[in-house]
Amino acid sequence: MSSDFYTSSILPFAAIIIKICRAYTNTQEDFEDYYQEVCLQIWRTKDNFKEQSEWSTWIYRLSLNVCLTLMKKDKKKKSQFDSDELPDEVTVENHAFVDESLNQLYHAIRQLSEVDRAVILLYLEEKSYQEIADIIGTNPNNIGVRIKRIKARLKKLLILKNTTYG
Repeated sequence: MSSDFYTSSILPFAAIIIKICRAYTNTQEDFEDYYQEVCLQIWRTKDNFKEQSEWSTWIYRLSLNVCLTLMKKDKKKKSQFDSDELPDEVTVENHAFVDESLNQLYHAIRQLSEVDRAVILLYLEEKSYQEIADIIGTNPNNIGVRIKRIKARLKKLLILKNTTYG
């Protein structure tokens, strides 16, 4: 990957990629692997971008697809082992942000379904319902209802966490 392409076409959107990768990983190691894979796929598929949408929309969609694909591969790898052979799984939280409230929010977001994670991340980026629908590949009329339900779920998760550990 040329440093010019990275500097001009990926680095300005690094925050988007970081947020998406963070929402789909539980460890710093996985986060770094996902981030690197997303950047690699952006570089590999850059010629497929047909300018039918904004570059940022394409970055979102590609980042989500890469993360979802990697998650499915990770699940398959884990399911190939017998539970007797695996040690107790210890999840090391990814603390990419110093702000503890952001860490709590991302922890709650990781408990959502894959699609709901994508929707709420796009919503938090202040994307319109139409943009979210275009990226997710759904109808914009469904996005508003879905966001309302996701917010309610996140609220419950955050309240539960604060009452349990607070």
